[in-house]
Amino acid sequence: MFPTLSRPLLSLFVLLGLAGCTPSAEPPARGPSEVGVLTLRTQAQTVTSELPGRTKAWLTAEIRPQVGGIVQQRLFTEGAEVKAGEVLYVINPATYQAAFEQARASTAEAKAALNSARLKATRYSELVKIDAISRQDNEDAQASLQGAQAVYQAAQAVEKSARIDLTYTRIQSPIAGRVETSSVTPGALVTASQDTPLTTVQQLDPLYIDITQSSAEVLRLKRELAEGRLNQISEDEAQIRLRLEDGTEYAHAGRLQFSSASVSQSTGSVTLRAVVPNPDGLLLPGMYVRALLQEAVDEQALLVPQRAVSRSHSGATSVLLAVDGKVEQRQISIGRSVGNQWWVTAGLATGDQVIVEGGQKVRVGDSVRTAAVVSPVTSAPLASH
Repeated sequence: MFPTLSRPLLSLFVLLGLAGCTPSAEPPARGPSEVGVLTLRTQAQTVTSELPGRTKAWLTAEIRPQVGGIVQQRLFTEGAEVKAGEVLYVINPATYQAAFEQARASTAEAKAALNSARLKATRYSELVKIDAISRQDNEDAQASLQGAQAVYQAAQAVEKSARIDLTYTRIQSPIAGRVETSSVTPGALVTASQDTPLTTVQQLDPLYIDITQSSAEVLRLKRELAEGRLNQISEDEAQIRLRLEDGTEYAHAGRLQFSSASVSQSTGSVTLRAVVPNPDGLLLPGMYVRALLQEAVDEQALLVPQRAVSRSHSGATSVLLAVDGKVEQRQISIGRSVGNQWWVTAGLATGDQVIVEGGQKVRVGDSVRTAAVVSPVTSAPLASH
């Protein structure tokens, strides 16, 4: 049994218990958080599209025989550089040499007959003046002269044709470039203008780049140009850069040559052709490349760092702004990436202060103190969205 407490002592314990239940004092209110902000300024920005393309030889010559016969020699090394006019193959010329010599003899015979006819015609033209021969005999002599002239000209044409055929037995490269593998060896029978080429010669410096661009992208660009949002780059300044299959950038810049005037019905794309120097022979025909094509300039571009832009589950993009010392969220529209920044197409204006540092520790409506952040330097070209 516990001893019975007096009433005054019991009252004291109750007061002490109530005093122990008194709530503690509230902590002091937190001051405004400091955030880093970027004050937006417009800047000129080149609009560049990254498009797929294929390399194509500047000049291509498929080497085919123009006369038939047995291949006697192959005079080139496969994969080597050849000069224009260099002999690649020799076809057995024996029959063509004989035909040429026969044609040349026929030409000499026709020339002799022509000289005889000319002398006779000259003599008869003098005799007819003194009535030493009849007029009919003179006319026959003049006609014989004309016939001899025609025969001589025909013989000359046959001789020339035979000489050309003889020349064709030495198959020459029509262009300078790199020669491909040979489809025939010495001893093979070839025919004039056959379907299968003997080899191919390609000129690889410079090279063509055939680029495809969707018609929708072309329409978008034309619309922005028409609205005055972009300034067109002149054709003389339309340069391209190449990104190779391994992701590296090609060292030499190219230049846009022309754009096709129609849209492909099968792909819905427009073909662009550019010319790119290839002095080192790094590029080969048929290689896949990505072409960075400079199309226009936006003189009033607004760029924000990508780390300042958040994206919701629905895909909407937004940024946090510091407005009159308070945090405000604003939805924006972004178009293209520019290095580690986004090109903003709607939702922001010059002078807006975008929170780029400390945004994760503040909420909409919080009071903030701002510190300026240096704008990143943009050096990367614009890529297609």
